[in-house]
Amino acid sequence: MKIRRRAAAYGVCRTADGRVLLTRGSDESAFPGVWSLPGGGIDHGEHPDDTVVREFTEETGLRVRITGLRTVLADLARLPDDSVEHTDRIIYDVEVTGGELRPETAGTTDVAAWLTPAEVAARPLLPFTAGVLGVSFEHAAPEVPAGEPERTGRIQRFGAYALATDPDGRVLLTLIADGYPGAGLWHLAGGGTDFGETPETAVARELYEETSQHGRITGLVGVSHRYDPAALGPEGVPLDWHVLRVVYRVTVDRPTVARVTEAAGGSTAEAAWFTPEQLDGLLLTELTRDVLGRTG
Repeated sequence: MKIRRRAAAYGVCRTADGRVLLTRGSDESAFPGVWSLPGGGIDHGEHPDDTVVREFTEETGLRVRITGLRTVLADLARLPDDSVEHTDRIIYDVEVTGGELRPETAGTTDVAAWLTPAEVAARPLLPFTAGVLGVSFEHAAPEVPAGEPERTGRIQRFGAYALATDPDGRVLLTLIADGYPGAGLWHLAGGGTDFGETPETAVARELYEETSQHGRITGLVGVSHRYDPAALGPEGVPLDWHVLRVVYRVTVDRPTVARVTEAAGGSTAEAAWFTPEQLDGLLLTELTRDVLGRTG
């Protein structure tokens, strides 16, 4: 059995009277006749923000702008060729800024329509769409098969990270170990999501492995990406590397002395709590600088 991974971005677009814009899968899609939020796969090197805008225009003819980040999901689906696909899905709220509604031509969707809540409930929906829209859906995920997804020279990695703070306002950071990209820089706790794992589960696991702390997610900070086509893999071979990252706000209600619990030889050398004043002068990764700057 083949197992695959992909990342995708979608948008929830509503009218003032409560209708929502959905698209129907064409005969070219994996699930013909099934309705979904407009959106699709993130191209290699593409920012998810750009994906949802591009996909909306391709599938509906409408131009949209992002008004917010709604949620980030992950699910498994058994495809018609009997493979199992793990999809990380970034869901935005969007609003129309122009264009005219029309169906996609020769693509994976064949109808785009504004539907009332009653019409949405009466249509076959992809499970993630039903969940986002609050429609009841009986769905059992397939058992996660053993093994790893197929790898190529182009690597797209999906990661979950924590802006972790304690009741005193301290920030929890990790130091990247020697031999890893960014060695010697302080970073947010987190890392790649495993096959079949949700981002929320991944960030909790990584937080404990890298810092020994237990936290609770209190919100989303945002999503970002980094495209590095010249990145070197562990054997010194260049990889076409595209990293997609979702960052959560995490509160550690009962902080302890931070320590690394993952096996020796991992990417984290040490972990520590810092007051806002102690952050000045620290060597920080690009992601950490950006997140701290956005959140103050």
